[in-house]
Amino acid sequence: MSDEQHMRAALALAARGLGNVWPNPSVGCVIVRDGRVVGRGRTAAGGRPHAETEALKAAGPAARGATAFVTLEPCCHWGRTPPCTDALVAAGVKRVVVALVDPDRRVDGEGLRRLREAGITVEVGLLEEEARRINAGFAKRLEQGLPLVTLKLATTMDGRIATRTGESQWITGPEARRIAHALRGSHDAVMAGSGTLLADDPELTCRLPGYAPLPTVRVIADARLRTPLGARLFNAEAPAWIVTRPGHEPAGLAQLTQQGAEILEVAAGAQGGLDPAAMLRALTGRGITRVLVEGGAALSAGLLRAGVVDRVAWFTAPSLLGGDGLPALRELGIGRLADRPMLRVTGRRPAGDAWLVEADLLPSPG
Repeated sequence: MSDEQHMRAALALAARGLGNVWPNPSVGCVIVRDGRVVGRGRTAAGGRPHAETEALKAAGPAARGATAFVTLEPCCHWGRTPPCTDALVAAGVKRVVVALVDPDRRVDGEGLRRLREAGITVEVGLLEEEARRINAGFAKRLEQGLPLVTLKLATTMDGRIATRTGESQWITGPEARRIAHALRGSHDAVMAGSGTLLADDPELTCRLPGYAPLPTVRVIADARLRTPLGARLFNAEAPAWIVTRPGHEPAGLAQLTQQGAEILEVAAGAQGGLDPAAMLRALTGRGITRVLVEGGAALSAGLLRAGVVDRVAWFTAPSLLGGDGLPALRELGIGRLADRPMLRVTGRRPAGDAWLVEADLLPSPG
């Protein structure tokens, strides 16, 4: 196998950890000696142990003289575990191939320098863009103080999410819902607005067996504190966070915390709603790196207007609801075509009888 094939194997390991390692990055490591894979590892649930430690443990003495393929620069600082650079040196690894330099200021090239000082051959940049995409949430949290935001929508072909009476379950079929649960499992948190909570009473959990060893955080954007005490949100064994504005009666807040909710108060935005950036910064402050937004139309539009959405996952079902159906997005206030959000499609695939289109938001021309 070639170096690229080994790195792709390491990237596949890293991708499997998404949603389960925050606030850490998800890293994969493959150790190869004499053309044979002798160790594999990825960042464990909760962020420890690190991928290199797991791969070296699997390799044992066979790591001496081997090549380690790592998707992110090995750490060189002490945290809850010793530096991975020290572990690689102690194991006698001869060569380290790294996909991406760590954007963490505590590392950011220092890990590479220490490996080279120890006499290890270091190569950087193999499949760098693929590695950057996997850890885009980790990098955005460090560089901008915001999590990666993916907007997930499920609509009819004419862009409707519910009938005129509000009935929405189910626009798409079982296969699309299975994929949607996998999306939940690959994100640290799932967010919905209070309108969606009141209309659908969702649990917002990933219910694919074995997919999410670390329970996905459920976040409700609820400026007016309308979350009912009997919501199914409180029945699941996963964290429930309610983001609201300051000024609510202490008794109402206490009732929700008694149900197990954590209350995050953030600055109010326009018309008494929540400031989108402040809301996301509050999540980042608690370690969240990747957020999947599942509606509703007002929340989705607000995040798009604020320019904080990074990716879109849009399921389209082969059906129509007409102009009196509820639209996927509220008003964006666009007066010129030149100002509309533009996307770059990154993937298309069938989802049962529906289709999933995945895309990245392009930078605004303004």
